[in-house]
Amino acid sequence: MTKDKQVKVALVSCGSEYAGVQGELEKVAASVNAKLIFPEIDIASLDTIGRDFGIEAASPDLRLMMARAQAVVEGLTDVDGVFITSCFRCAEAAIVRNEVRRYINKHSNVPVISYSFTERTTAATLMTRMEALTTIAKRKHLLAREHQTGLTAGIDSGSTTTKAVIMRDDKIIGQGWVPTIKVIDSATEAFNHALEEAGVKAEEIQAIGTTGYGRFLVGEHFKAQLIQEEITVNSKGAVYLANKQKGPATVIDIGGMDNKAISVQDGIPGMFTMGGICAGASGRFLDMTAKRLGVEITELGALAVKGMQEKVEMNSYCIVFGIQSLVNSLAKGSRPEDVAAAACHSVVEQIFEQQLQEVDVKEPLILVGGSSLIEGVPKALSDLLKINVLVPPNSHLIGAVGSALLASGFVED
Repeated sequence: MTKDKQVKVALVSCGSEYAGVQGELEKVAASVNAKLIFPEIDIASLDTIGRDFGIEAASPDLRLMMARAQAVVEGLTDVDGVFITSCFRCAEAAIVRNEVRRYINKHSNVPVISYSFTERTTAATLMTRMEALTTIAKRKHLLAREHQTGLTAGIDSGSTTTKAVIMRDDKIIGQGWVPTIKVIDSATEAFNHALEEAGVKAEEIQAIGTTGYGRFLVGEHFKAQLIQEEITVNSKGAVYLANKQKGPATVIDIGGMDNKAISVQDGIPGMFTMGGICAGASGRFLDMTAKRLGVEITELGALAVKGMQEKVEMNSYCIVFGIQSLVNSLAKGSRPEDVAAAACHSVVEQIFEQQLQEVDVKEPLILVGGSSLIEGVPKALSDLLKINVLVPPNSHLIGAVGSALLASGFVED
């Protein structure tokens, strides 16, 4: 990220000082050239802020949190983005955090992210979130582009798989998809597969974009013009592939180790959240389920569609206890189809309870990531939310496609 402009981020928080997280917040903000701002408030407002929000919080720190949000909305503090955070263990804080997020989103156009921390939260954990927030604030012109131009490449170095695409003038002409083992080696293999399928040479590529967990290492190796976190890149790739770049949309990205829920407006992400308590809401859990059932991961979805999740009792919050539930169910004679359906339902249920409470869900709901190819997952999500779920073509390539799309902005430059 360039250092041409320091982004001002309002920190609307409760408990970060006591939990020892404040220093980590400051550290990650400095790493992306952002400055944390504590919005100034009128002390007298603390006595009435509960009535304004409809929440009479017992904690004075939570009342301060609401007052700072109000200061942002009323323009008393000039900021480019808002980072809302509170302790994961506090139920009252979770309620206030959600209301504060909705309030800021409804009454301003400032990008917002909310997050619940633990005492072990580190700058590395916060990095993707803060990077995405500052990107939205600084690079709206880049995120607003709707078409890929020239000959560009995108590489998504994910936790479990590495994807690469070659694009020419809005068309994917080559792709590669390999397991992530050694980051550089896997990226090189995927890139070479994409080049071979596209019938072009590496030196012909005009710009490269990288994203995913290994984006910095891969970006440096390939001398990429764009090195970007996956929130903005994946949401852009999702609405692009779904042809839903105008108006509102909600993107759910179920990756190999975590998941993301993102509210998008005209192709630009607004509110978003990522991760969960456990990898039980990820592709990794589904992969372990497939192995336990003795089928390929590509067969799990078709199996799940034939099953009834109601017949299997599942633990939805932990990958270890979730697998234990599956083992116990099989030992009691449950059908593999019902177990597969329960596993898919468990993943989307956890996303609903932990991620979708943090964003405003608006149709179309676009499901992407490798897990979107497991047909039992979109079915379970549609059944749970009672709305249609859109899985666009090449939904597993959204990171690579988004990277190639955004990298084409550097071709014109």
